[in-house]
Amino acid sequence: MEPTLNQITDWAHEAGAILRAGFRQKFAIFHKGPIDLVTEMDRRSEDLLLERIRTTFPDHAIFSEESGRLNGNHASQWFVDPLDGTVNYAHGIPIFSVSLAYAFEGELRFGVVYDPIHDETYAAEVGRGATLNGVAIHPTQVDRMVDGLLVTGFPYTLGHPDKPDNLDIFPRMARRAQGIRRLGSAALDLCYVAEGRLDGYWEVELQPYDLAAGVLIAREAGSAATRLDGDTEVLTPPCTIVAANPRLHALMLEVIQGNS
Repeated sequence: MEPTLNQITDWAHEAGAILRAGFRQKFAIFHKGPIDLVTEMDRRSEDLLLERIRTTFPDHAIFSEESGRLNGNHASQWFVDPLDGTVNYAHGIPIFSVSLAYAFEGELRFGVVYDPIHDETYAAEVGRGATLNGVAIHPTQVDRMVDGLLVTGFPYTLGHPDKPDNLDIFPRMARRAQGIRRLGSAALDLCYVAEGRLDGYWEVELQPYDLAAGVLIAREAGSAATRLDGDTEVLTPPCTIVAANPRLHALMLEVIQGNS
């Protein structure tokens, strides 16, 4: 048995209500690394989502940010980010989301990203397009780097000598693009590209749960979304991503790969 998009949307809204109620309230904050945070609200949101999935689909596999990989039938795979944008949340910045995706036999089938502060629900079902609050969305048609407003992010491993840090790509993009933003939620970055608020997005050192729902939404809206080397298998760790309309995507790949 498979879930429905309405079911996944309802669960994302329930988790989002937990985050909204806790926003700018007192809650516990813990460190997973020097700059990598997890809050009490991450865990509350995740507990609800895992309970909903486990109760309804007890044999499904789950990959969730705080609990890691939970065993199950890997033909049916969930990707759960209960609070994408934890650092923003911890600082009272209203840019964060719940990200929930489902894949069957390696194919992304459903994705929902919910912004509980602005009550914006991005959703997609494979082959049926993408929506924002039920209205179809599409990326911009910007086809020159100089006209592109881009977004990116930097990994929690920034400064680690053996990890990519995006600092080599950033100045090349900055010299060519109209501007670059850093918002702090990979899921919303992808959705904003899908909707056309932003023109393109790239990032390195991500996890599948960061990307799964947003990638499906971006692709269903009409964006191209690949790894930095152009490979479409974006959910194989360590994950990298570049997303934009097909023409701008090609130009961004040229810059990223040092060919422009």
